[in-house]
Amino acid sequence: MIATLEPDEPILLRDDRDGIATLTMNRPAARNALSAALMSSLEDAFEAIAKDAGVKVVILAANGSAFCAGHDLKEMRANPERQNYEVLFTQCSRLMMAITRLSRPVIAKVHATATAAGCQLIATCDLAVTSDNARFATPGVNIGLFCSTPMVALSRAIGRKPAMEMLLTGTAVDAAEALRLGLVNRVVAPDALDGATWDLAVAIAAKSPLTVATGKEAFYRQIELDLDAAYAYASKVMTSNMMAHDAAEGIDAFLEKRPPKWEGR
Repeated sequence: MIATLEPDEPILLRDDRDGIATLTMNRPAARNALSAALMSSLEDAFEAIAKDAGVKVVILAANGSAFCAGHDLKEMRANPERQNYEVLFTQCSRLMMAITRLSRPVIAKVHATATAAGCQLIATCDLAVTSDNARFATPGVNIGLFCSTPMVALSRAIGRKPAMEMLLTGTAVDAAEALRLGLVNRVVAPDALDGATWDLAVAIAAKSPLTVATGKEAFYRQIELDLDAAYAYASKVMTSNMMAHDAAEGIDAFLEKRPPKWEGR
């Protein structure tokens, strides 16, 4: 991992290969704290990806000794006005919603510690693969600032009582516990992280882009509905999905025992 950042080096890197866009947060000296500039760069990147039909999956990674240390506290305290805080937290919430609303799956590749809004990022991403030496925490309570916005994503990713314990104590959980709680999908050795994340992204990228986009949107919409409404909504989604070319092609390919040819329609 890169340990230092040259003055002219971008704070967010993008690399595209085989339909997979890797976004790498690149503020290693600041432990990838979410400054206003980094959040703006991430927002811009997700907006560009949303318009890029060539991208099927996104990997969110980071350089340095930490995945993300949360908000940039030095930047926050440099301008301690209420309006500044309102703008900052609104921007953060907008970034998290951009990830959720993006039609492509976003996989967090977590090589090291993620705290506060960094933990929120991981909880917000659709999937997460982590190194077994990573740790996760929402420690705002320790400095008098409850992790209220991270709470939104965390409480939707794991159970209420584990979320409350993390939020109320600020205590970090290790990768194995994060897996048990459902915060991450896979835990691997550090030297296996790149391969495991890439293999997961490749597996998803091989699916119909239309089907994946349909499924991601439906997942987040139905999960906030009551059971009756969720089934009613999901039934309509499946009916529309069945009318798509890729569904017909996929079913025919299965019946004919041949690989499908996705057209994204």
